Amino acid sequence: MSALEFVANEPAAPRRGALRRLWQCLPQNTRTQILFDVSRLLAPLPDANPRGGFPLGIAGLFSTASGVGEGARLAYASLEGAGYAPSAFDLSSAFGQVELIEGVRRRAVTPGDGSLVVHHNAPYLPHALWALGRARVRNRHIIGYWAWELPRLPADWQASFRYLHEIWVPSTFTRDAVAAATDKPVHVVPHPLPPMAATPNMRGKLGLPDDALVVLNVFHLGSVFARKNPLAAVAAFRKAFGDRPDRVLAIKLIDNGAAGARRELDAAIAGAGNIRLIEGMLPEADMAGLMAAADIVISLHRSEGFGLVPAQAMAHGKPVIATAWSGNLDFMNKNNSALVSYKLIPVHDPEGAFQADDQKWADANVEEAAEWLRKLAGDAHLRARLGAAAAKDVTAQLSPTHFSKTVATLIESGERR
Repeated sequence: MSALEFVANEPAAPRRGALRRLWQCLPQNTRTQILFDVSRLLAPLPDANPRGGFPLGIAGLFSTASGVGEGARLAYASLEGAGYAPSAFDLSSAFGQVELIEGVRRRAVTPGDGSLVVHHNAPYLPHALWALGRARVRNRHIIGYWAWELPRLPADWQASFRYLHEIWVPSTFTRDAVAAATDKPVHVVPHPLPPMAATPNMRGKLGLPDDALVVLNVFHLGSVFARKNPLAAVAAFRKAFGDRPDRVLAIKLIDNGAAGARRELDAAIAGAGNIRLIEGMLPEADMAGLMAAADIVISLHRSEGFGLVPAQAMAHGKPVIATAWSGNLDFMNKNNSALVSYKLIPVHDPEGAFQADDQKWADANVEEAAEWLRKLAGDAHLRARLGAAAAKDVTAQLSPTHFSKTVATLIESGERR
C-alpha cells in the first residue's frame, strides 16, 4: 500500500479512518507538498533515451469524477475508436478517489516499451509513477498531460520535469505557462469530444419545469470553488431574472465536503425559489441529457485550463455564456459564444489549492453576464444561431478523429527523436 492510500483511501478500520480524517484536515497545499516529498523519493525515473512510439499506454484517474479523470477517459475512448489499441492504468485507487463504477473494460498497461501518457498534474506525477511501478515505466517514453489555470507555473511543479520526457497540455493558455518553465517539448493536445448519448426527458427526471427557460451551471466543489466562481453565475441570474418562475437556474454540483464553499453557495441562493441544486454524480448519459435539456449554459470562471463543460455544452448546440479569458478561448469566440468581459484581480483561494505567487485571474462582469442572459432568454433565434455555430466549431476542432491524428503524429515523431 502506498503512503497516500494509507491516509486517503476509504477506511477499512477505525485507525485508518482517523488518519484519513486527519489528512483531510490539512490544507490542500500542505497535503500536496507532503505527497510530493514522499513520492519523489521512491518514484522511478524514466529511461534517458527510450525508443518511444507505439504501443501507447494511458495512466489516469479513470474511476474519478473530475476533469482530469474525464480527460483520460476521453483520450482512451478516442484512440480505441481510431484503432490505436491503447492500454490503460487506473490511478484512482492510488489517490483514494474511486468514485465511478463504469463497467468499461480496458486493456491493461503491462511491462514493455512504447509511450506512456500520465494524466495527472506535476505535484502528483511522482506518486503516479510510483503506483505504476518501475516495470511499467522502464523502456517507455513518458509524457505528462498537465492542466494549469494561471499564467505562470508554480515553482513546486518544476521539480517534476525530471520524471518525464515531454508534456502535453489541453490549451495554448496552459502551454504558454508550462513552456516558459522548461526546455522540454510542450505540445497542445485538446481534449476530444465524442458524440454523447443523452438520456431523454431529464427535465422530468430531475423535476425541472417543461415550460421554463433553464440556465445550467456545472461545477465540482473539489475543482476550487473560487476558480469556478459559481457565485458570479448566481448573481448574474438573480440580477437578470429575479424570482421569475419561468426562469430557472439549475446548479449541477458534486459536493466533496468543502464546508466553507458550500455555506457560501447556500447563502447565495437562499430564498430563490427558481434556483435548483442537482447534487451528486450522474451517469454520463444523464449528464449529457441534462445539458441537452438546458437552454443556456453559463460559466463565469476565473480561469480554465481548457473548459470541458463549456466545450461539451457547445457540442450539444447550446449557447454558452463564459468569461472571455484563459483556456476556453481556444474554441470559444464572439461568433459561437456569449463571451463576458472581465478585469484581472489578484488570485485569492481560501482553500489553498493555488499558491498565487502574485498572479492574477479574471473577475467576470456580472452585469454584462446578466444582460447576455436577458438577451438570450428573449431571443430564441439568437440562442439557435449561437448554438449551431458552437456545435459546428467544436465538432470540427475537438473531434476524436482530429485528436487521434494529433496524438499519432506526436507519438510517431517522438519515436524518430
